[in-house]
Amino acid sequence: MTAVHPSTAGRELSKPPLDGVSNLRFSNHSDRLLVSSWDKSVRLYDAGSDALLGEFMHGGAVLDCCFHDDTSGFSASADHTVRRYVFGSGKEDILGRHDAPVRCVEYSYAAGQVISGSWDKTLKCWDPRGASGQERTLVGTYPQPERVYSLSLVGNRLVVATAGRHVNVYDLRNMSQPEQRRESSLKYQTRCVRCYPNGTGYALSSVEGRVAMEFFDLSEASQAKNTPNTQRASQHYHSAGMAACLRLRRVTHMKREIYRMNQTPSLCAM
Repeated sequence: MTAVHPSTAGRELSKPPLDGVSNLRFSNHSDRLLVSSWDKSVRLYDAGSDALLGEFMHGGAVLDCCFHDDTSGFSASADHTVRRYVFGSGKEDILGRHDAPVRCVEYSYAAGQVISGSWDKTLKCWDPRGASGQERTLVGTYPQPERVYSLSLVGNRLVVATAGRHVNVYDLRNMSQPEQRRESSLKYQTRCVRCYPNGTGYALSSVEGRVAMEFFDLSEASQAKNTPNTQRASQHYHSAGMAACLRLRRVTHMKREIYRMNQTPSLCAM
């Protein structure tokens, strides 16, 4: 069995949130880190210099966040709002609202839209280029079979995971109906979904501590082609959860850990 490499000491930010972290995102272009928390805050850090660059407060817990660019981002809150922040100027506005807590938010660079998923069983798309206010920014509302728990984007493809183990796959260029309606291959409630960077599929995790690797093309030829090649050592994924540690595994050897960070004082969020 492959040995787990010893972890290296991490560095804790000097001004962390005051309650649990619901999500964190690194910028694609710098060491900037966007953090949402149950303390009702969204914070922007420069992780390299350990500097808090900005902070905004909500009326409720912040359940998700994402970058627009290095100085601005979006958030999803339990106060039912989807918000936009510009940290450089301190500007904040509300893109729109749901009828229940907003669980997740993503920004699509391909479509130029913000996508939010809520426990009100809807998915909404917003155009952040318009003036603030739901009447001017809402592009469309798309009913879901159950409460939205997670969503992920790659190119023009959107994957939505809901309660009841439902998974809907959309093409952002035609949101009138899902391209695919699926059921999770895992037995218990879905926790998170993340698309593969190469756009061929997605990883799905559940509360039972398992991860399923799925592909968009369900044909037999595609499934055979997508069978992992044991010679490719670069196929890795990370997971985190109630064990309060971060694990790195190779896709071709799912039961073997190749790296584990030390346990943290409380649960991990990804």
